[in-house]
Amino acid sequence: MVENRGFVGRYRVRSGSDVDLKAWDPDDTSGCDGNEARAQARFSELTRDLGELQDRLYASHEHKLLIVLQAMDAGGKDGTIRKVFQDADPQGLRVVSFKVPNAEEREYDYLWRMHKQVPRRGEMVIFNRSHYEDVVAARVRRMVSPRVWSRRFAQINNFEGMLHEEGVIVIKFFLHISKHEQKLRLQARLDDPDKRWKFNPDDLKDRKRWPAYMRAYGDAIGKTASGSAPWYIVPADHKWYRNLVVAAIIVDTLQGLNMRYPQPTYDASKIRID
Repeated sequence: MVENRGFVGRYRVRSGSDVDLKAWDPDDTSGCDGNEARAQARFSELTRDLGELQDRLYASHEHKLLIVLQAMDAGGKDGTIRKVFQDADPQGLRVVSFKVPNAEEREYDYLWRMHKQVPRRGEMVIFNRSHYEDVVAARVRRMVSPRVWSRRFAQINNFEGMLHEEGVIVIKFFLHISKHEQKLRLQARLDDPDKRWKFNPDDLKDRKRWPAYMRAYGDAIGKTASGSAPWYIVPADHKWYRNLVVAAIIVDTLQGLNMRYPQPTYDASKIRID
């Protein structure tokens, strides 16, 4: 299996640190010296490793893995899921996409719909957007007051801390793209008739709020990064590098569990299949 520890450490956010996203380069490819061909070869190894590790996770039925993906519009959440988990078994993988809360969900606290979707033992769950919308988008769009969104940081820390104590491994990724790269990707959607369905004119309203979103994401990441639920800020202007970084971090996390396949309760040498 590929070793990843030295590679992934550079993108992990230190607990209790102030995060200024201007200091994090979305165009960075330094983890592989900008060599895309070498990165693609390594990525292929990592996806195979991830498939094998996920198989052990499912078979051992002991650990639970929750992966949180956050990004600006066109940041690459869907593409990351398709590419990084291409060798994963759907039997043990579940993707949950959180949209605007429906009528039932609005009757409960904002974490209720998240808690319902956390992984079972042996399962890997990906949150495509998450409870962090309630301290980022809700803040920027002024859907809640500063008094409300500011107290949610402690609530989220307590929620994720409880998940950790109950055996859920939490990894959080912010796919960090530049405003220029977002423009290119949104324009590409408009230019391709087969991709126009992905374009929402309302996304342009959030684009005008870019500085406010960067401040809100920086605050959210800095105030909720912890040893039990770490944040990683992934340079995402280059899709191939984004995928490499995310895959390496997940593989590194799973390797650290030292998972083994369960031993059978029978003597296989005494069984004959006619």
